[in-house]
Formats: sequence, C-alpha cells, structure tokens
Amino acid sequence: MTTMTKPEDAVPAGSTDAFLSVRDLHVRFSTEDGVVKAVDGLSFDLERGQTLGIVGESGSGKSVTNLTVLGLHNPSTTEVAGEIVLDGQELTGASNRTLEKLRGNKMAMIFQDSLTALSPYYTIGRQIAEPYVKHRGASKREGRERAIEMLEKVGIPQPRMRVDDYPHQFSGGMRQRAMIAMALVCDPDLLIADEPTTALDVTVQAQILDLLKDLQQEFGSAIILITHDLGVVSKVADDLLVMYAGRAVERGSVRELLTAPQHPYTWGLLGSMPRLGSDVSEPLTPIPGSPPSLLAPPPGCAFHPRCGFTDLVGGGRCASVRPDLPAGRGSACHLKDEQKRSVFIETIQPRLG
Repeated sequence: MTTMTKPEDAVPAGSTDAFLSVRDLHVRFSTEDGVVKAVDGLSFDLERGQTLGIVGESGSGKSVTNLTVLGLHNPSTTEVAGEIVLDGQELTGASNRTLEKLRGNKMAMIFQDSLTALSPYYTIGRQIAEPYVKHRGASKREGRERAIEMLEKVGIPQPRMRVDDYPHQFSGGMRQRAMIAMALVCDPDLLIADEPTTALDVTVQAQILDLLKDLQQEFGSAIILITHDLGVVSKVADDLLVMYAGRAVERGSVRELLTAPQHPYTWGLLGSMPRLGSDVSEPLTPIPGSPPSLLAPPPGCAFHPRCGFTDLVGGGRCASVRPDLPAGRGSACHLKDEQKRSVFIETIQPRLG
C-alpha cells in the first residue's frame, strides 16, 4: 500500500485510548481519468464492545474506508495517508504479512453479497474452517468441528448435515449467516459488516441484526456497520458517522442523530425514508441532484450544490470554504447552531412526523 506524505496537522497515533483509532485518513485511486479522492481526511474512534454505524449514499467512501482498515487495496493504484491504529498497532504502511496475520484473526469482514463472496467450488464448512485452520494451527478435523459449532451459533438448522452443503444450496439469509460464522470463527476483536442485510427481506434482516447483537455480547467484538439505511443502524449501533463525498459530515450517538440531526445531508437522508403509519399518499422528499464526482469534488462544502439552505449562510461561503467537523458531537456545516435548531424544528421535523 503506497503511503502519501502525512499532513502536518494530523493527530498523532496513540492520542486516544480507543481500540480502533482512524486519524486524518486519505485514500486516493489512480485511474485513466485522474485521481479519485475516495476518502478525504476522515477521523473516528471505536471502543471495544461498541458498534459504530457509517451511513451515506453509494460512493460516499464507506466501504473504501473499511477496506483500507483491512489493507485490501491494490498497492500499485492506491495511495493512503493518515493513521489507522488497531489495539495499539499501526496498520497504515504495515506489511502484507502483518495484515494477513490480522485479517480473519483479529479483524474480519462480512461482505454485502454473500453469493459472490462465498466460493461456489467449496463447501460452506470448508470455507468457514479455513481461517480457523490457518490462524489457530488446527487440524482439518478440528476445523470442521469448529465450523459445525459456528453454524449452530448463527442459527443454521441441522449444522452437522448442512456443513457439507455448497453456497447455492443455502437461501440468501442462510448464506448471510454462514458469512457471519466465517467472520467470527476466530473470535475477532473487530468485525466490519458491509451492508449485511442488503437484498434480504425484512424478517430476515431483523434476524441478522439480532444475531449480530447477540454475537457481539458473546464475543465482545467492536463492530463497524456500513449501510445506507438509517433504519438498520437505529437497531444495533451505538454511535453514527454520516459520510458524504469521502468526508464525515456529522457524528454523534444514534439517538442524537435520529432525534436532533444537525447537517442538511442528514436531514435529507431522514426525509428520504418511508415510515410506518405515514400517509401513503404523501410523497417522500428525496435529496435533489446526485453525489459529486470524486475526481473533481466541488470546492467548499461538497454538499452545497444539493443543499437548500446555503442562502442562510450567504456570501458564497458554502461554495468556497470547507467546513470542519468539530470533535465529539457535531456537524461540518456553516449554519450556526441556532440556525440548525431552528431549521430542523420548523422545517425538517414536521416532514419526519
């Protein structure tokens, strides 16, 4: 992984006691059309036993951030700057050998499409057992027994029989459970779940989310939950990070962000969600426009071309000055705190019901 020059104002590693600490992370991809600024100065912390939800539209940098934590980028086309510290160990610039020892053992990922993430050529049991055999030095027989144990933990019926099935013999919800079993087989300290309920029906979604909560209590893992669905994170996350155009635009506890959001982009995400009990004839309020190209993101606040409140700031500041995200609870927006409260109470909250 190529490492860019570290910015002078980057927060030094070890400045917090968090289990996972990401500081001023920048990730850029070289393409034929130019350099894509996929992540542009992101910082966050995660404690053991806690769940951090990262939300935003497609292309906001959610998955890229977490693939970078795992070191799963092509070093020939990717530049990374900033610091990623996992349990006191610096990951940025770490060797492939070091990262391979950590992946599947100390940190693991549940990918969003279980049908493509699982190999069609190997049985479910073999794929679950593989990281356990590799990282724990177990025999194949021990790995098979561990796979059966994990399938039982994630609620697969008749695990001793189903362990020899292939992915196509499992339903979508069962494959997702098998992916969770594979990720947790070595009791990782950090679990990254990338859209774990995508394409599942609502009843299976609820089962998967309950399963993640139960397994977190059992294993004590720190979890990063990547999603575009605020309804999903409201059920399982402790804290929330809202990303737009490669940057964090708001963060705080789930309760704070869902009851008193501060950023116009978060308002837009909440307004785009259908709600039970609402008038079916009432249209949703989508965010106008489209996310910007990360080849040439707009100057100033990246959200300003889609924002309906720039006139409250005035002076063209939104289009020229990039707002900072304050430490702790806050949002990266030029609106004053009293303006945010006033707009939310008078304009946004009535729409949300």
